[in-house]
Order: sequence, then structure tokens, then C-alpha cells
Amino acid sequence: MSTELIMFYVFSAVLVFAAGMVITVRNPVHAVLFLVLSFFTSAGLWLLLEAEFLAIALVLVYVGAVMVLFLFVVMMLDINVAPLREGFIKYLPWGILVALVLVVQMVLVVGPERFGLEMVAEPLRHGADYSNTKDLGRVLYTEYVYPFEIAAVILLVAIVAAIALTMRAKRWTKYVQPEAQVAVRAEDRIRIVKMSSSEKE
Repeated sequence: MSTELIMFYVFSAVLVFAAGMVITVRNPVHAVLFLVLSFFTSAGLWLLLEAEFLAIALVLVYVGAVMVLFLFVVMMLDINVAPLREGFIKYLPWGILVALVLVVQMVLVVGPERFGLEMVAEPLRHGADYSNTKDLGRVLYTEYVYPFEIAAVILLVAIVAAIALTMRAKRWTKYVQPEAQVAVRAEDRIRIVKMSSSEKE
């Protein structure tokens, strides 16, 4: 048994264990940490497949940004997890059934012809100067350029919508308008009032 195969089995076992703990652990903070562990082990599997760009993107994007955000949100919110765990055993058979259906669909769609050592070792046939990042960029911006642009537009619309929903004007909020301060005049700021003097008797 080779070293790569041993590392594959180790990473796969840790990944399955971490994924199971994400949905079974009671503490949401621990669930997020187990999810981070599953992302790291998935990145290790990508490295074994010589897909360095996908592994680094998984670590930087999901572990470095998304999971940190989830962790802060979970730690800041006071969530009562007891009512959320009440129906776990009740809906467990349905969850297993849905998982089996998804596995069968993935096997039927992908098929066994896309798996195997000849598919995994494809980058090794190109020599030492092969770059999967270059091939990924070439495929992404040639064959899949329209889906890529559509996804970018959808993400841009989502960002604009999120900003529009959160940046609502509040009536009781006082803020400074610089253009009004620049265009002000002296007679608008100072008003001289002439009053007759009163003398005490």
C-alpha cells in the first residue's frame, strides 16, 4: 500500500467523522469547528488529486471567510438548541432515506466511468510543468464563460439587494450632510435681532 493511498484513507476517515459530528453534536460552536475540520480534510484530498488551486480556494474562502463569519454569528446569538434537537430522532429515518436517494442520483448522473485511477492521474501525464490552474481558467473562461458571467451578475444583484435592505433611512437618525455645510452662508447661520432695552424702575 502506497503512502498516497494511506493518506487518502486517513483524510477520508477524518472527513466522514467530522461531517457526522457536524449534524450530531449539540453545541453549535463545536459543529462549526467540526465543519472547519471537514473543509481542511477536503482540501487535503484535493491536494492528493493535485488540484492545488481548488484546495487553496477551499481553505481561503470557506475556512478563512465563511466559517469565521458563521462562528462569530453563532457565538453572538443566544440560541436555545434544546427545541431544535427535539425532533432529531423522529426525522432521522427520513433523513437517511433522503441521503440514500441523493447518493443514488449522484451515482446515476456522474456514473462509474468518471472515477478511477486513470481519471485521477490525468495531470501526471502532462509532465512536471503542468498547471491545473491554467487549465481551469481556460475552461472557465471559454466553455463556461456565460454561466460564469450569469453567476457573477446574480451575486452582484444579491450584494446590491443586501445593501439596500440593510441601509434603510431612519427618521430618528441624525447625520451630517457635507454638501449643506459647504453651501451655507453667513446670513443663514446668524440672525441679528434688535430688541428694545428695558429699564428697571
